[in-house]
Amino acid sequence: MGTNRENSLGGKKVVVLGGTSGIGLATAIAAANEGALVTVVSSNQKKVEEALSMLSAESKGFAADLGDEIQIAELFKNTGEFDHLVFTAGDALEFSELSGLNIEVAKKSINLRFWGAIMAAKHAARFIRKGGSITLTTGALGKKPRKGTVVIAGMASAIDGLTRALAVELAPIRVNAVCAGTVRTNLLSSMPEAEKEVYFKQVGSNLLTGRVGHPNDLAEAYLYLMRGSFTTGQIVVVDGGSLLV
Repeated sequence: MGTNRENSLGGKKVVVLGGTSGIGLATAIAAANEGALVTVVSSNQKKVEEALSMLSAESKGFAADLGDEIQIAELFKNTGEFDHLVFTAGDALEFSELSGLNIEVAKKSINLRFWGAIMAAKHAARFIRKGGSITLTTGALGKKPRKGTVVIAGMASAIDGLTRALAVELAPIRVNAVCAGTVRTNLLSSMPEAEKEVYFKQVGSNLLTGRVGHPNDLAEAYLYLMRGSFTTGQIVVVDGGSLLV
């Protein structure tokens, strides 16, 4: 894509929170391939270094606890002005029926995924240049929950509402979200590898696409929302058709 186009990512500064693995890393790589200057952030310094080895030499990386407001505020002071913020930070998904739910673990997950998104928007907004955007991450289970997803579905629904509210609050900064279906990422890291493959195959066979998603499939949606200068307050669903089956 030529950099003379107004919505090109060439030369734009993109900050990806949770950008060292899975969907975040795929988005960071895709944006860098289009000429964006990428900064990746996660809580693990080793993962930051590994991600930087896969990105262009101009890319930057920081380690920060994205559930801690003081660290988030400091992070954006260090990044300075930029164009697009992508929030894909998340911990391992914990499926649990309500009777066995560990509330303290759930609170930590909500703090990172929901409050983390709010804190990032709060402290990033003043650094986002004209024409810039924020893209959050939500999940299809918020629209079509199943047993064992009380916390996951609740957070996803909350982020849907947060996206629309931030679009109003922060205008003209555009705020959107990508709603992901089942994707091959490390968010199911607690599941043994063989069991995970069976799960992916079983879920994929029931989808309209015949397979579960790959992080690269989702990255395309984040790129669109960064470029889409007339799109705000929207939830773009990339789920292989799971909401229809």
